Amino acid sequence: MEAGTLSGRYELLDRLGSGGMSNVYRATDLILERTVAVKILAEHLSDDERFVARFRREALAVAKLIHPNIVQVYDTGIDDGRHYIVMEYVEGRSGAQLLQRHGPFEPETAVEIGIQACSGLDYAHKRGIIHRDVKPGNLMIDGGEAGGGPEMVVKLTDFGIARAAEQTRITQVGSVVGTAAYLAPEQVRGEEATPASDVYALGVVLYQFLTGRLPYEGSSLAELAVRQQNERPLPPSTYNDEVPETIGAAVRRALAGDMQRRYSCAEVVAAGLERGRAGEDVTLALADDDTPTRHLGAETTTRPLDRTAATEYRPAPPAAPLRRAPRTPQPVIEQTNGRKRSAFGRFMRGVLALIALILIAAAVAAAVILTTDKAAGVQIRKVAGDTVTRVVDDLKQLVKDNTK
Repeated sequence: MEAGTLSGRYELLDRLGSGGMSNVYRATDLILERTVAVKILAEHLSDDERFVARFRREALAVAKLIHPNIVQVYDTGIDDGRHYIVMEYVEGRSGAQLLQRHGPFEPETAVEIGIQACSGLDYAHKRGIIHRDVKPGNLMIDGGEAGGGPEMVVKLTDFGIARAAEQTRITQVGSVVGTAAYLAPEQVRGEEATPASDVYALGVVLYQFLTGRLPYEGSSLAELAVRQQNERPLPPSTYNDEVPETIGAAVRRALAGDMQRRYSCAEVVAAGLERGRAGEDVTLALADDDTPTRHLGAETTTRPLDRTAATEYRPAPPAAPLRRAPRTPQPVIEQTNGRKRSAFGRFMRGVLALIALILIAAAVAAAVILTTDKAAGVQIRKVAGDTVTRVVDDLKQLVKDNTK
């Protein structure tokens, strides 16, 4: 997208960022004579009518959120098939950019970012809006760079796209998988997002800000779900000894997979961070066997939630070798009778297997006739044919094994 003007009002200047869903530009509002940020939806999303309709509804809802820790939405529109929203322009950089540039934040700075983010989330939650996509890239940090300070202001952005994205098949394949590390366990299970889901995502962000790494890492949603269910992240101080244990404990409570153990809302998270910063221990009572355990290599050191969950992934001990009783001599007549019985048994098993093969062959023939029916379709014939072939091969092997 080259520089230009949208709806004769917003003059696009330099591009601030881009992604799979949109491009963001710094622009000038020619009427109000102020600098704004304009987010233009990607073309493939502009063609998705359901996505656009939901995006516009949510953008209008977010426009009603007036809070110092939420990026203000000013306007939304369409120009020559390009859907856009106009937002408050924030000086500074996103949390993701600062993390990439400077590495982990100072604990005091991370806590301040978390408290301000909680303020914005709490305001939105009380008005029925859940973010659903809290991550470093959606936290704009104005002033203080990574050093924090009283002049630092944190603003949440992308509420509208987060809600619209949840319902589109396009992002289920793309960006949802890309941000899976920030999804709460209940979201991974397919349950509806709640304020507690945003709390979990913020916990992941804070853990990342403190340590420079994610609490759980996985190449797929399935692997992530297994880790979340069976492992607990180690205290942030494990990877950054400058992080006080009390602050680490507050962050880990936000990361609890069990919603009964997790902070219930953003307001309580902020209080927990304040207490942790003051040196108060906010750790919940854990199981007696909550001891460090390594899973899948040293780079993903975690704690199991409980002994039962941990043992599900431990290989079973090898079975003890069978001890054979010493063979005693048998009378010749008994050996002869045994050989006769064995031969007769093999003969009977062969007969029974042959009968079974004939019966199954008849069923197979019927199945082939049915699946070659024109009404069944090419795909059904293929699946049925593959299944029949496997069954016949298995039966042949069965007959072979029992007639030896």
